[in-house]
Amino acid sequence: MDDARDAHGRENSTMPQHESRAAAPTVTPTKRVLNAGSGAYMPERLHVSFRNPEWTEVRLDIDEKAKPDVLGSIVDLSAIATASFDAIWCSHNLEHLHTYQVGWALTEFHRVLKPDGFALIVTPDLEAIAELIVNGHLEDAAYPSRAGPITALDMLYGLSVSIARGNSFMCHHTGFTAERLGRLLVENGFAEALATHGQMFDLWALALMPQARKDALLRHLHAHQLDFFPDAG
Repeated sequence: MDDARDAHGRENSTMPQHESRAAAPTVTPTKRVLNAGSGAYMPERLHVSFRNPEWTEVRLDIDEKAKPDVLGSIVDLSAIATASFDAIWCSHNLEHLHTYQVGWALTEFHRVLKPDGFALIVTPDLEAIAELIVNGHLEDAAYPSRAGPITALDMLYGLSVSIARGNSFMCHHTGFTAERLGRLLVENGFAEALATHGQMFDLWALALMPQARKDALLRHLHAHQLDFFPDAG
């Protein structure tokens, strides 16, 4: 709250009226991040590393109800110019593709990124989910979410409560281990792929373009509690 006003917006008489404060410097966004498969707009859906004035978010989604900036599928980014984005953020979307479509999406990611760009990708972690299953927790709540408890079945096949309501976009058709995701990223053009296992049965990948500043990126992500290790490729 501005010190010069009270909770109702009235001028606060305790501040001398002759005092002034220097305006905060305006930061002009210089980088663009494509939120690939963004869903409906929610600021917290964008990874925290992109939530600063340096970045401009462009939202892409296949569902017009999400009101994206660009309506379309991640397997066909023809509406987006080549080498026009500094980064891609893709959170829990690759698993919604059929297996044969994954390479198409990753090739499109590579095409729209600048030579020094990168993609930050999150999917369910099949290895962590498999451990739940073999330990007898197929239908037990693994963690809470805004949509309700999430089970291993939800992570494998898609959020059942949403699918039951008719949202077929929520179905899952493929899955990833660290080895598979890293290998597919390199096979589809990325110079290097790194991976890490998350704390919520999720798998994270960092895909680097040839001129990406790897060390600077890793330091930046480490500051946001995200560390990677080399994987396939």
